[in-house]
Amino acid sequence: MDYILKKYCPRIEFDSYEDFYDNFRIDVPEVFNFGFDVVDEWARVEPDKRALLWCDDHGEEITFTFTDIARLSNKTANAFRKLGIGKGDVVMMILRRRWEYWVCATALCKLGATLIPASLQLTTKDIVYRANSAEVKMMVCVADDYVCEQTEHALPEAPTIENRVIVAGHRDGWTPFDELIADEPDTFERPTGEEGVTSKDIMLIYFTSGTTGLAKAVCHNFAHPLGHILTAKYWQQVRENELHMSVTDSGWAKFGWGKIYGQWICGATVFSYDMDKFVPTKLLEHMQNYKLATFCAPPTMYRFMLQEDVASYDLSSIQNFATAGEPLNPEVTITWERLTGKKIREGFGQTEGPVLLATYPWLEPRPGSMGKPSPLLNIKLLDDNGVEVPDGEEGAICVTKLKEAYPPGLFVGYFHDEERTRTAVGGEYYNLHDMAWRDSDGYCFFVGRNDDVIKCSGYRIGPFEVESALIEHPAVVECAVTAAPDPIRGKVVKATVVLARGWEPSDELVKELQNHVKHTTAPYKYPRIVEFVDELPKTIGGKIKRKLIRQNDGIHDDE
Repeated sequence: MDYILKKYCPRIEFDSYEDFYDNFRIDVPEVFNFGFDVVDEWARVEPDKRALLWCDDHGEEITFTFTDIARLSNKTANAFRKLGIGKGDVVMMILRRRWEYWVCATALCKLGATLIPASLQLTTKDIVYRANSAEVKMMVCVADDYVCEQTEHALPEAPTIENRVIVAGHRDGWTPFDELIADEPDTFERPTGEEGVTSKDIMLIYFTSGTTGLAKAVCHNFAHPLGHILTAKYWQQVRENELHMSVTDSGWAKFGWGKIYGQWICGATVFSYDMDKFVPTKLLEHMQNYKLATFCAPPTMYRFMLQEDVASYDLSSIQNFATAGEPLNPEVTITWERLTGKKIREGFGQTEGPVLLATYPWLEPRPGSMGKPSPLLNIKLLDDNGVEVPDGEEGAICVTKLKEAYPPGLFVGYFHDEERTRTAVGGEYYNLHDMAWRDSDGYCFFVGRNDDVIKCSGYRIGPFEVESALIEHPAVVECAVTAAPDPIRGKVVKATVVLARGWEPSDELVKELQNHVKHTTAPYKYPRIVEFVDELPKTIGGKIKRKLIRQNDGIHDDE
């Protein structure tokens, strides 16, 4: 048990959060390659160990052992090498939740190439921007008409793209993946010398969601998977040989958090349901029928599942529920515990790192809190002068002591942007520009992005507190709180609301929601404007575009 974990962590069992925080360590070797040192190593010591259980909405179900992934990734690495892919070459993959993602990602690791996971929602403009920013050499895409068309339209403006590989289908001008690897040998020698990688070489580039401007190319090195031991083992609490599900597609950083790196290091089996679209009842059925052991989903999905009869599903096999991506409203976790008997453990982080704060096993979840700081990352809440704020006061979440010991899992910079890299991580600390406060027991509570904090009539109002109050009302399934212009006050609080089934917009409902907030929070925080919409504007990563709502209302961030 814990064979791989024990290679890199001197201790894996702890008596308390304090013991964990003070004594947890990850030994990062000079040379680490997830493909060889995790996938192939599991295949060597436990050939029949289950790596992936994959299913879709069309009745397909496939189980892959680590031996299967090792051999298929070897065939893929051989095929990609023939297409000119080697150390340092950049490959973009748009594969939804197809099982081929795990194979190709492992193969690219073995080659020492750099992977860009990307979303199905990218437009031609998005693909051109990413391809030119990161010098993408090859595209690997699922057989989806929209995805393929956008890629084809991008080609004239993206001259670095030399090859296109299509997965699960055929299309003129594309090389079918299954045919590409069919005749390749299932062995692949680990590259050495100049062709081999160190832990410091670039393995992965994520483009951020772009809520505040053009997406940034975030670079992670080959040690990055080791940082996700924190994410998988201690926050999601995955169990060796048991099923873990994180609800995300392969284009999001959440996929790296929840569906491959830390989970496989821990020896868990990744469960992937390749859903055509999110249907809460279908997801609940899969959670029940496959008897998952651990589960992670963004708060929005929990909210939509709570619109269904959750209590009628047997979720007793699931030992740990986790969430991240957006702050978790207290009402959601309270209701989920009432219906399932289990609390939701919140975690917090960014595309730029592993889980940074979390409700770890030794901590009792507190509604509204994202938990306590992860070890190794030296998380502090700092003011504008870089001084730690006292309990109860708002500060920016920062990863500190970077020059003393750079933590594994944290990004190492922005691709080909030395100035931005130096500004972000070249000093003593990395400022996430997310605001939080800490209670006297050390639990941290999210306030909002620094840009999202509303300054109204001399008050500072964090949108999350108001959103959480609104979510408590049965009419509200989702909402975004932003600043809106006001001729007298300058700015006022506005709530953009998606209603639950069975509710209709009305002036009476506006007043009801306003009064509800007045009685739940300080009265000055209530939304003076309430707008009902069918859906909220979101990034391709699923985060609410509060900046766009502000701009549409005539508020600009430099005001």
